[in-house]
Amino acid sequence: MINLNGSAKAANTYDAIVIGSGISGGWAAKELCEKGLKVLMLERGRRLEHIKDYTNATKAPWEVQHRGMLTTLQTAEHPYLIRERPYNEFNESYWLKDKDSPYVEKKRFDWTRPDIVGGRSIMWGRGSLRLSEMDFEANAKEGIGIDWPIRYKDIAPWYDHVEAFAGISGQAEGLPQLPDGVFQPPMEMNCLEKAVKGRIEAAFPGRKMTMYRTANLTQPIGERGSCQYRDRCARGCPFGAYFSTQSSTLPAAVKTGNLTLRPDSIVNSLIYDDNKGKVSGVRVIDKHTKEMTEYYARIFFLNASALGSTFLLLNSTSNRFPNGLGNDHGILGHYLMDHHFHAGASATSEEFRDMYYTGQRPAGFYIPRFRNVGSDKRSYLRGFGYSGFSGRGSWARGIAELGVGAAFKDYLSEPGHWQIGLMGFGECLPYYDNVVTLDHSVKDAWGQPVLQFNCEFRENEIQMRRDMDQDAVDMLEAAGLKNVTPFKRDSYPGMAIHEMGTARMGNDPATSMLNKWNQVHSVKNVFVTDGACMTSSACQNPSLTYMALTARAADHAVKELKRMSL
Repeated sequence: MINLNGSAKAANTYDAIVIGSGISGGWAAKELCEKGLKVLMLERGRRLEHIKDYTNATKAPWEVQHRGMLTTLQTAEHPYLIRERPYNEFNESYWLKDKDSPYVEKKRFDWTRPDIVGGRSIMWGRGSLRLSEMDFEANAKEGIGIDWPIRYKDIAPWYDHVEAFAGISGQAEGLPQLPDGVFQPPMEMNCLEKAVKGRIEAAFPGRKMTMYRTANLTQPIGERGSCQYRDRCARGCPFGAYFSTQSSTLPAAVKTGNLTLRPDSIVNSLIYDDNKGKVSGVRVIDKHTKEMTEYYARIFFLNASALGSTFLLLNSTSNRFPNGLGNDHGILGHYLMDHHFHAGASATSEEFRDMYYTGQRPAGFYIPRFRNVGSDKRSYLRGFGYSGFSGRGSWARGIAELGVGAAFKDYLSEPGHWQIGLMGFGECLPYYDNVVTLDHSVKDAWGQPVLQFNCEFRENEIQMRRDMDQDAVDMLEAAGLKNVTPFKRDSYPGMAIHEMGTARMGNDPATSMLNKWNQVHSVKNVFVTDGACMTSSACQNPSLTYMALTARAADHAVKELKRMSL
């Protein structure tokens, strides 16, 4: 006779389970907790407490053992991650060890994975740009992929909602391709940037150069202080001056008394109940003991990152869904997108030799998309925006000089020439055969299959990149700058850390995984609100859109629960 421990199951039962604690997962927990639900947040990473655990946040390079560089062992443990700039000694402990959780590449894909509560919200670039009506309409107008099931008007109030809480500094510009939002005062351009802005806008009517819209506070919000211009954001901010789970959404969720946070919890799969036609629970592997435990809920929010959530759906098989939860038509894992970048130009200026700037501003400037906007028509579809940066050369310019003596020291005691650069971030179209699948021949440290990537940029992106560096050259030359030099380095999918699209939204269950409320079409109590849900990528930083979609979906989920519809 089977002994069913009902009390044990009850102790592991919640109203909602949120999988992942990053940018979208933090929002899901906050919104659901504030609406009165008892929420379990599951995170595979270790606990990282705000302020206390940012151990390197205030250290100078000489105060860490290897001056910010990586050891041979650290490099060996992260064979994929060493390709990318976010990984260094200052935040080395924040990242998942690739050797424990490898992946397979049919074509190169750079997957950047944290291993902490808060996920990439601790290390993200903080660019916070809205998608526009142009972006939501583009697929339908151009016959690409499938149509979004929502339009800008559907998400605009939720952009307002998340911007007001997160704190986004920026300048309203009145551009249809980059809608304005709820902004704190923008950070200030330096003297060279102000001059270049005026010259570019005069030479190219319709183009704008503005401060980047960024989730760095210029005015305090509650217990969060304003930005201190230290530019050490990727180590964790002890001032709470940029939006992260730790500084923002997690405290709000904890304040309700409705949140249970369980770190070191690797969610293996979702449990589908054939009788009810719903997901009833999740299987969770303890990171350290490898023991499996089941947790139960009424609704489930997948916020494990686009690829993490896709893994969970693919790995959640049953009699009803032999190819992955909700994957009736084989769409899951396809249409993988990321932005392409590393193309632009740099230059120097001999102006403003008597001018400098205060602090280390953690945000650059931005030139919004102008290609295929209005009357501009190109040989490719969609477009790109530019991230910009500027500053004066430091003493490090003397490293290659091999100089000695007093004159050399005097030379290095003065700031170098002004430098400025533009780097494009371009849209990637959704392609069916840009795909991620499960590879059962390779296992991670917990006995799970791993993801296999087969993804590349295509002719549309290649054509766009020709404009990305040439347009940058044209603008810098028109601004009267010197030594204008184009650059076009390799850009592989994953590098921009904006992976999207593998469980896209749509109206038709035959061509999409999710409906307009981010619900899995065939399993309505499962919501996916991270990058996996994106139907197209646009060229803007996508995190703000994940926040807004998550808040919108949480509101809908609670309303449906009250109607007893889930």
